[in-house]
Amino acid sequence: MNKDQRISRLVEELSGAPAGSGNGEIAEHPCYAAFFLCWNAQRYYEAHDVLEHLWLRTENEDANYFKGLIQAAGGFVHLQKQFERPTHPKDGRRMFPAVRLFRLAERNLRPYAPVRHRFDIDKFLSLLNRQVNAIVGSDHQRNPWSPEVAPKIALNTSAR
Repeated sequence: MNKDQRISRLVEELSGAPAGSGNGEIAEHPCYAAFFLCWNAQRYYEAHDVLEHLWLRTENEDANYFKGLIQAAGGFVHLQKQFERPTHPKDGRRMFPAVRLFRLAERNLRPYAPVRHRFDIDKFLSLLNRQVNAIVGSDHQRNPWSPEVAPKIALNTSAR
């Protein structure tokens, strides 16, 4: 099974719909829904993968929006790995790349604020900025992420 097939299967398991399905509305797309499910389960790597599955097929103005969300998930992958193995030669040095990805995510997401596809971009950017400020404020020594305080994100069902 190749990566594309593996991701398609994961999306279908999480969302109940095939990865390639959708009614044209991004907020209803199975890959988009799976991103939020993975994120809230602290499966940031999988969140990255399922949204990348959609991003690679995007040829419109949403490409940078998806890219920013993927970068944010990547930043949390770094924080999670650093938390799990803080003294590991590689994982112990993941604070710098996390900050870099959060800043890239901010640049890609800012143009879509305040809300895009039922997601509160302003609130999400505040979350990313808190992570960056905590890391930079500790001179990249303190990881603000832990399983107990892992952020949850959700779509606003009333926003368009």
